[in-house]
Amino acid sequence: GMAGGAAWRLLLAALLGALPAAAERELRFKPPAESPVRLFTETELARYNGQEEGQPIYLAVKGVVFDVTSGKEFYGKGAPYNALVGKDSTRGVAKMSLDPADLTHDITGLTEEELKSLDDIFNNVYKAKYPIVGYTSRRILNEDGSPNLEFKPEDQPHFNIKDEF
Repeated sequence: GMAGGAAWRLLLAALLGALPAAAERELRFKPPAESPVRLFTETELARYNGQEEGQPIYLAVKGVVFDVTSGKEFYGKGAPYNALVGKDSTRGVAKMSLDPADLTHDITGLTEEELKSLDDIFNNVYKAKYPIVGYTSRRILNEDGSPNLEFKPEDQPHFNIKDEF
């Protein structure tokens, strides 16, 4: 009842009062924590495939999920690169291929040239132009589903939204 609520408020006041001023100040001015890393399963990522009006469009390269909505005329429904979105299309990006067989995270057997091209496009196109919204589970987790302790979020120091051409 009411009395319980009042007692609780008193306890809270006592606890808060017990905080030295400096600690209180620190609590108040703590910079916001970095946003938690969002993990996408294949099923979740598939929802952002540009088919639905008003839904964001996501594309993963090297396990990094980019929001490519601002490039709708390239990635949206019926657009030239729509086949790449809603999945990890690393191999397709490396080979500049839209062949369904290449629309996979798998980079087995790519040539040196293709791997270099992949890194160039990853850094100079995707990381430079599209915000990172998360990572594929394959990038964050080990095969057995445990967290991959080697995982480090990508930084986007040169990111700025600019026009495609």
